[in-house]
Amino acid sequence: MLLWTKEVLPFVIMLMVECLDMSMLTIVKTAMNGGMNNLVYIVSHNALGTMILLPFFIVDIFRNIGRPPLTFHIVFRFFILGLLGLCLFQVLVYVGLGYSSPTLASGIGNLAPGNTFLLAVVFRMEKIDIRSSSSLAKLFGTIIAISGAMVFTLYKGPEIFHTYSSSDSHNQLHLSQASDWVFGGLILVMAGIVAAIWKVLQSATSREYPDQVTVVFFYCLFGTIQCIVLSLFLVKNPSDWVLQPGIAVVAVVSGAVFNTAFRSSAVIWCLKKKGPVFVAMFTPLSIVIATIMGVTFLGDSLYLGSAIGAMIVAGGFYTVMWGQAKQKKMETDLDGADELGSSNPTTPLLSSGGESKC
Repeated sequence: MLLWTKEVLPFVIMLMVECLDMSMLTIVKTAMNGGMNNLVYIVSHNALGTMILLPFFIVDIFRNIGRPPLTFHIVFRFFILGLLGLCLFQVLVYVGLGYSSPTLASGIGNLAPGNTFLLAVVFRMEKIDIRSSSSLAKLFGTIIAISGAMVFTLYKGPEIFHTYSSSDSHNQLHLSQASDWVFGGLILVMAGIVAAIWKVLQSATSREYPDQVTVVFFYCLFGTIQCIVLSLFLVKNPSDWVLQPGIAVVAVVSGAVFNTAFRSSAVIWCLKKKGPVFVAMFTPLSIVIATIMGVTFLGDSLYLGSAIGAMIVAGGFYTVMWGQAKQKKMETDLDGADELGSSNPTTPLLSSGGESKC
């Protein structure tokens, strides 16, 4: 049971998060194509999600009596997490999505493992040992995944599959609108950098303040308030706040349940258990999922470059996961040796490596 909780469950949860992430991007893109304001969506689904989290937070106050006190330092850390991970990140992602597509968003998102790995090394949450096969696997796997993402984004190639062709695109929710891919890509790159900083900061916060319910609630609360303040300056038309029945309402409700309630809790739990690099390394899978959903539901074409890039990304992903598994095995073997008293002062301790453990 302990092995399931520490090794298998984080893997399964992150797979679910990536699949649901791409599903939500497809739904939101369709709603935006129908005229929904992206900032209105961000405020609406986060406000609803925060209200969903409120009863769980109140129950946690009475049940978890021994939780750490909320100091100004911790509350300010929650404020920064909300600013980075919810306000800035979501604004950048959905603005970039409005100018591009879920497929491009997933492709650019694959830069996140490299950004997170670099930041984790800088903050000494991860270390690179060129004598270690696990470190080399994670390093080269990250490079391979980023290379695949760049191939996917920059090389189109010939079209190999297309599901829909019709001139009556205005009446079809499945079609993507024409967009400025270059501008959208730059915005999504900025979102990836913000996400990498958030993952490293959130991992450190989870170790410092282990009460996950409190972390998630205040992170979402502060982020929602920041988005509301931002919307006061950017949403000029009051009619934009009126959600039309249909795909817009579906996007807001599903976004509240998944993005705010489920996703935040799941990702923070995995960050606490496995660290920021483990969470970031699941991002390459989104490129495959987004391609399938884009072709199926948005009428996007599948090009040769997308297929080649997806295969390269998958190779990098599994290389990194092999490195993670090998490092974990080495740490487990070393801990067992320490318990038996077989360690000596000259034995290198891998516990100084970066990922958080519980």
